[in-house]
Amino acid sequence: MTARIILLVTSPRLPVGLLTAGAWDAVRAHPVLAGAEGEWTAALRLCGAEVTVVDPHDAVEALVAAAETHGAVVWLAGPAGDQEMARSLGLRLARRPGLADLELLYGSWDPPGARLLDAVAVIDRLASPGGDPWKRAQTHQSLARFLLEEAYEAYDAIVAGDSAALRDELGDVLLQVLLHARFAEEAAEDERWNVDDVAGGLVEKMIRRNPHVFAGASAGTLDEITENWERIKQEEKPRESVLEGISATLPTLAYAGKVLERSARLGVPVPSSGQVEPELAADADRLGGRLLALVAAAREHGVDAEAALRAALLAHTGRIRDAEQRAAGDRVG
Repeated sequence: MTARIILLVTSPRLPVGLLTAGAWDAVRAHPVLAGAEGEWTAALRLCGAEVTVVDPHDAVEALVAAAETHGAVVWLAGPAGDQEMARSLGLRLARRPGLADLELLYGSWDPPGARLLDAVAVIDRLASPGGDPWKRAQTHQSLARFLLEEAYEAYDAIVAGDSAALRDELGDVLLQVLLHARFAEEAAEDERWNVDDVAGGLVEKMIRRNPHVFAGASAGTLDEITENWERIKQEEKPRESVLEGISATLPTLAYAGKVLERSARLGVPVPSSGQVEPELAADADRLGGRLLALVAAAREHGVDAEAALRAALLAHTGRIRDAEQRAAGDRVG
């Protein structure tokens, strides 16, 4: 029977000791070689495995010799997988057919999202004593503009249809999230939280707001799902006005869109100085051209178009609040 050399690979992102049944059978039945002492060598010995640490430079010869002596041997790969050693071993066995069969055995796999653990560890290292001085000098306030900038750059990648750029830009957005979470760990005790609190809050929110997925509720139409989402959201965060929760720092056009979306729920009309042709409103290129022409005309007359739109929105939000107060008075009456 041909000897066997088993390369046992495990995920460095899972707790030590988590192995498949097949991997446990292999390490208990055959001698195990490793290139360094560590948590895994200690754990395997504790469970009765025979583990020997060898010089990594001598690993190929040690594995071949152990396979000839015992019929089978397991190599416990390090966190990086020991690819160079595996390549050298493969070449050696290719030159000597029949010397031993080489098997790759996965004792555990990275779960989805495992690299997020690496990201958290890297940011923790950078933001800890001895890490990157620039990052350690930052605060939530000093990083605020970067969060907006990275989000806009991700948006630009979406608009451009550039999937590779979007992947990179989302990494930059994630960097901002992880930095803010890391800084919060060092806040005063009553203001302290961490990245697990962020993720945990998101998980709980998604489960609450998607009962059609997690609680067996009827899915219904997309409109019904959206209406149910808004109802649950209102129960979580009761608001006195439909305007609450709209960020005032949104770009003015985006802010206008949100305000109009909310005001439509109350039936508050938007005052108009002129009708917009339906075909114009449905044509993005023509509408964009008209908006640009309006901005250009405002500039020629010394009018700040941004400020003018903000002022109109401020007046409209006042009408919305008046309508809400009247509705509240009717309910009381």
